[in-house]
Amino acid sequence: MRPAGALSENVRIAIDALRANKLRSSLTILGVVIGVATVMAMAAIVQGIQGQINRTFEVAGPTTFYVLKKFSAVPLNPANLPKDVRIRPDLSEREADRIRRLPEIGYAALWGQALARIESQGIRSQPMAVFGADDGFPLIQGGELQAGRWFTKNEMNAGSPVVILEERAALRLFGREQSLGRWIRIGGRPAEIIGLWQEPANIFAPPGTSVGAVVPYRMLDHQFDIDRTNALWIPIRPRTGVSVADAQGAVIMALREMRRLHPADGNTFDLVTQDQVLDTFNNLTNVFFLVMIVLSAVALLVGGIGVMAIMTVSVTSRTREIGVRKALGATRRDILQQFLVEAATLTGIGGVIGILFGLVLGRVASLAMSIDAPVPISLTAIAVVVSISIGIVFGLIPARRASLLDPIEALRYE
Repeated sequence: MRPAGALSENVRIAIDALRANKLRSSLTILGVVIGVATVMAMAAIVQGIQGQINRTFEVAGPTTFYVLKKFSAVPLNPANLPKDVRIRPDLSEREADRIRRLPEIGYAALWGQALARIESQGIRSQPMAVFGADDGFPLIQGGELQAGRWFTKNEMNAGSPVVILEERAALRLFGREQSLGRWIRIGGRPAEIIGLWQEPANIFAPPGTSVGAVVPYRMLDHQFDIDRTNALWIPIRPRTGVSVADAQGAVIMALREMRRLHPADGNTFDLVTQDQVLDTFNNLTNVFFLVMIVLSAVALLVGGIGVMAIMTVSVTSRTREIGVRKALGATRRDILQQFLVEAATLTGIGGVIGILFGLVLGRVASLAMSIDAPVPISLTAIAVVVSISIGIVFGLIPARRASLLDPIEALRYE
């Protein structure tokens, strides 16, 4: 028989064997399905998050950079700060003003953030991110003003109780009713809605939180408790025609002068570029993805062991069939190929089902997290190859055992 014909015949025999033992085969396939589905779902979510992060930084622009008290991959505990962070001064409006007046700088302002619930007429939101900023907020964060206006100079200077409400937050509170001019409570503090802002579809926020409102920085500073280590920063954009390196150099010199640092003293602040923040996020998501791969690999290993057990039982229960095939002229290679194809078919089916489940789970999770998760096409092909390979690797021992059976002894087997 030609190789192609032998392969198709072995696939047919494998499918018949799976049909004959539906429960046993289904339980074996389940382990492969869980492992592959986990990989596919996590891959879709991670790729979606990374894509959102990349597009978010594109909104701010490649030249935007930030001054922070301390740049850390994970938030620091304000109640237990390391000594080198405790001795650093908090960022101040005076420093932001000094940076803004530098000839190399086009935009700079002190921003802050707090978490608070937004309330109106007995309706209360979940904790949402409340930004304290100025009228340059959309320059850095993007998005569109859908109605109303941004803050006036007087409102920013006085820290007036006015708020630009995010469009979806307004929809949750007021439905289709007019919201401009209404008063709401943000973390228990009253504020008048003067504008509705729609955040860009590609903005990235930590899971479980979303941008709810933007208020003048001085209002946030006066009325809210701000984590001045983790939630206070100065976004900066160089003036047109000025390189990021030149702008950063000017900012460093200005801050060191204001803080009266000697030439031998280290900086008591951190400058962070878009690339550094992006690398940090990518490292975190890559670690998350790696953990998920390890967990799913355990499920695949369990599935592989199940394949070995099933194929061993299959060889034992079909000993007489093997003897008949050998008596009719089947070689060891034919028998080996038969059982390897059966094992690969078992895991291949599990792989395909796992891919479908994984893509559905990834899509559901991405919709729940409001991210655009693309189909990981390259990983789909890899998942199929890996699942089939597991069947071949773990099916090799029972397949070899079947090929080595003595035909006379096999025909006598009851």
